[in-house]
Amino acid sequence: MATLGMSAAEREALETFRRDVVDPSMAALVILDFWAEWCGPCKQLTPILEKVAADYATKGVKLVKLNVDENKTIAAQFRVQSIPTVYAIFQGQLVADLTPARTEGQLTRALDQILSQIPIEGEAQQLEAEIEPLIAMGEEVLAGGDAERAVSIFQQIVEMAPEEPGAVSGLARALATAGRLDEARGALGSVPEKLADDPAIARARSAVELASAVPHGADTSEFEKRIAADPEDHEARYELAGALMANGDRDGAADQLFEVIARDRDWNEGAARKRLLQFLEVVGLEDPWTGAQRRRLSAILFT
Repeated sequence: MATLGMSAAEREALETFRRDVVDPSMAALVILDFWAEWCGPCKQLTPILEKVAADYATKGVKLVKLNVDENKTIAAQFRVQSIPTVYAIFQGQLVADLTPARTEGQLTRALDQILSQIPIEGEAQQLEAEIEPLIAMGEEVLAGGDAERAVSIFQQIVEMAPEEPGAVSGLARALATAGRLDEARGALGSVPEKLADDPAIARARSAVELASAVPHGADTSEFEKRIAADPEDHEARYELAGALMANGDRDGAADQLFEVIARDRDWNEGAARKRLLQFLEVVGLEDPWTGAQRRRLSAILFT
C-alpha cells in the first residue's frame, strides 16, 4: 500500500496492519475480520470466529479484527463495502473470501480446504508429521498379529495426540484383538463428539463390535461339521465367517459369506452381505483386499 499523501495517523494504521496482519501471514493463515461497534451482525459473528480461530490456532491460524471506523484507508484498499467482511490472508495476499461462512461448520470446512492447499507448518501439522510413521508402525505390528505390542505403540501415540482419530482407532482395535474389550470400549467412549463420525473411529467401532460377537480363538469345528452335514446351513456359515475373521483368516471368512450370498442373497434380511461389509470396514476401506472383495461382491450381486 502506498503511503504518499497519507496523514501520520494513516501511516501509523498502515504500520500496525503490517505488523498485525502482513508479517504474521508470512507463516500463518490470518483471518481478517472487518467490523464496527455499531454492526449487529458483526457482534453475532465474533464469538464464532473467535472459537474457530482458537480451535485452529495450533494449525497456524490467527484471527485479527479490524475496526473499519478506525481503519478507513485499509478498508478502502480492500474494497470493503459492507460488514462483516471476512478475508483469509496468507503471505500478504488475499487467498479467500470467508464472508459467506456464517456458521462454525461453514468456517471449519472453508479453513480445512484452504489449509490443505497452502504450506503452513503449525504445531498440529508438525505433530501429524511426527506421529504418521508411528501410526503406520502400530498398524504393521497389529496386522502382524502382535496385538499387545500394538496396544503399547498406540497408547504412546494417544498420549502424544489424544484427538488423533487414527491413533485412537488403532488403540481400540488393538485392545479388541487382544481380548481387552472393556478397555477398547473405554477408548472409543472418550472420543470427542467432533470425531465421532470419523471413518477411522467407525472402523474401530466395527472391530470392537465384531470382537464382542466372536472372541479371538473361537472354535470353528462345530460350524464346519454342521456345514459338512448340510451345505445350506447358512447360519453355520455366518457364524463360521465370524470365527474365521476373529482368528485372522479373512479370506476364509469372506469365502463363507460369499457362499451364503451366492446361495441366498436375501437370507436373514441380507445378513451375510451386511457382515461382509462390516469385515471390509474393519480391514480398512483403502486396503487392496477390501477392493478385491468389493469387486467379488459386485460380480455376485449384479450378474
